[in-house]
Amino acid sequence: MRLSRLSRTILGVVTAIILVVVYVPLFVVLINSFSTSTSLSWPPPGFTLEWWGRAFQSAGAVEAVWTSVQVAAVATVISLALGTLISLALQRFSFFGRDAISLLVILPIALPGIITGIALNNFFRTIMGVPLSIWTVVIAHATFCIVTVFNNVIARLRRQGINLEEASSDLGAGVWTTFRLVTFPQLRSALLAGGLLAFALSFDEIIVTTFTAGSGVTTLPIFILNNMFRPNQAPIVSVIAVVLVIVSIVPIYLAQRLSGDREQKAP
Repeated sequence: MRLSRLSRTILGVVTAIILVVVYVPLFVVLINSFSTSTSLSWPPPGFTLEWWGRAFQSAGAVEAVWTSVQVAAVATVISLALGTLISLALQRFSFFGRDAISLLVILPIALPGIITGIALNNFFRTIMGVPLSIWTVVIAHATFCIVTVFNNVIARLRRQGINLEEASSDLGAGVWTTFRLVTFPQLRSALLAGGLLAFALSFDEIIVTTFTAGSGVTTLPIFILNNMFRPNQAPIVSVIAVVLVIVSIVPIYLAQRLSGDREQKAP
């Protein structure tokens, strides 16, 4: 598609404005993490590394990070297993209701987080009679993390086709041997990309977590929310927010690179 000079200029200006609106607030948070002010004020009166030292010495912050890592890791493992199985079932087999199941799998990530949170809270506490705990948070996160794995895996399955799998079967390999030696190697980068995205999505999720976390369960986003307006805690929250941004960027970047490399190698 060819654009006129005016169209390219307008598109460039709009893109620049969007990037400024998205990333300038993040830059402000980064600057505030070095501010000498005890509140989120702008411009900062001075700069110091004190808050970074205090943030890494905060027992509450460290515990919140560890809780988020645990939840994200377990939710990612569950998502990888279930997302892969669902993808194989929907792509490799034809059965009644396949399209409906595909819609139901994708729906959790499309619904507003508050709706999902309320529904899961009611399900755990009222219907199942299960007390809220770290495990209810894990299950809640897995419901929408599955989607990222599902999307990556099913897209890969659609591109690679079934020729190699049929050849493996014709040569006498069983179902599990074909999956282990043929299907899985072709899915590895898609699984890794989906797992990284699922981990990032779970690590910084707050809305569903708020409704499904029991007393004493504090993930990093909840810790930030609870301490943002407490005296002398705002700069520490800024430090944690910067770390959270970095932790979120790394898996997303790696997932993008993996997907991009795979696209370039595809015939």
